[in-house]
Formats: sequence, C-alpha cells, structure tokens
Amino acid sequence: MPSQPESTSPTFPASPVSAPGFEPEVVSAPARVSPPSQSPREVHALPHPQRIPPWLEEVELFLRITLQMNIGLAVCFLPWSGQLFSFLPWAPRFWDQNPLYLYFPALAIYAANGAVRGIVSGLGLLTLWFAVQDAMRGRMRRR
Repeated sequence: MPSQPESTSPTFPASPVSAPGFEPEVVSAPARVSPPSQSPREVHALPHPQRIPPWLEEVELFLRITLQMNIGLAVCFLPWSGQLFSFLPWAPRFWDQNPLYLYFPALAIYAANGAVRGIVSGLGLLTLWFAVQDAMRGRMRRR
C-alpha cells in the first residue's frame, strides 16, 4: 500500500504561458477616430438634463423633517416611557416590558441601565437637532 494518495485529477499548468506550444497573440492598438463634426442645429438638439421641480423639493423637505421629528421624539422618550407615565394605567411599557427580553434576558439587564437609556435618548435628541437644521437650511434656501 503506498504512503501517498493516488492523484486522480489531471495536472494543469499554472498559466497558459507555461503550457507547451503556446504562442502569444500580438494585438495592435486601434486607430484613433475623431468625433464626427456636428452642425449648429444638431448641437441644440441634444437633450438637456432634467431639473427637479421646486415644489417636489419642498415636499421632500417637509416629509424628511416630519419623519425626523417623529423618529427623534419617539427615540428620545421611549426609554423613559414606563417611568414618565407610570401614573397612567394604559401607559406604554415598551422599554420595560418588551417581549424580546424573554428570548434575550441579558438584553433586559442592559436596557434597564440608566446610561443605556441616556445614550438612546441622546440619539433621539441628535435626530431632532438634524431635523431643526434641515428646517433652517430649507428656510434659508427659500430666501
């Protein structure tokens, strides 16, 4: 019985250059072709790039600011919702009694930490700041 396994696949050269009987093909560079001359009428017939209408830019700005404000307010107050509205029996308890904590108990320990709640609220405030900046920039652009 041999000590080395038997090779069943054929051996191929590492590159085609090292293969026997290979001759490289010489390719010449293509000749430069000058662009066809255009008459003045053909130059004006080229399509112009389309511009976004101003009303569509205003709608996009309004929707972006509205979305940023809603997300910022939700992210800012959500970690504290159980403590801020504890006097209301129907208050949302999303942060304190999340069903995700049943699957990941370690996540509940981190979520209950005040520093984590502060960081998440800070991200909400940062999102609100971006919304205010977008609103101010849009106001300055209109002037």
